[in-house]
Amino acid sequence: MASTGITKRSRTRRAGESMYGLLLLAKNVAMTLVALLILVAGVWSSWSDAKPTMLTKGLERGTLTVSRCDDDWCTGRFTPGSKGSEARAKVRVDAAVTDGKGERLLVAVKPGKDEVVRTGTAGILHAWVPFGGALLLASLVVAGGLRMRRTAWGLGLAGAAVLGASFATLTF
Repeated sequence: MASTGITKRSRTRRAGESMYGLLLLAKNVAMTLVALLILVAGVWSSWSDAKPTMLTKGLERGTLTVSRCDDDWCTGRFTPGSKGSEARAKVRVDAAVTDGKGERLLVAVKPGKDEVVRTGTAGILHAWVPFGGALLLASLVVAGGLRMRRTAWGLGLAGAAVLGASFATLTF
């Protein structure tokens, strides 16, 4: 009888190989869940500012004239620019979206608050900055934990593009 070249592995070795495969699968599932959690947290964090910035229909819109700035917030007078809006003596905006005292910004008022968000391209990109950071962080998890280098580069470049575009539109 001719030998077919197939050697039978022991039951112990087959069980060990199965366990190793199961551990690899568990690691990949865990890393995928971590990456998804980071991305969901980035969207969740961005959405509170992104929603009134992008979906302005039905919101009070107008112009903010910055009169005073602290480390984190700038305040000023809100002049209405849409129907149904009312003038407000003092509203606040994130200091990162202004150049300081005297600047005039197109803004939308967050519903039920005396807080405004910048509208337009600069406001939209600034609102999505936390998501850009989440893309960068998730790219590290995808590259290191999942060994998916091309996908990681795509995530990282997308995050860097959001952060860079936000910086460029707010600075220049």
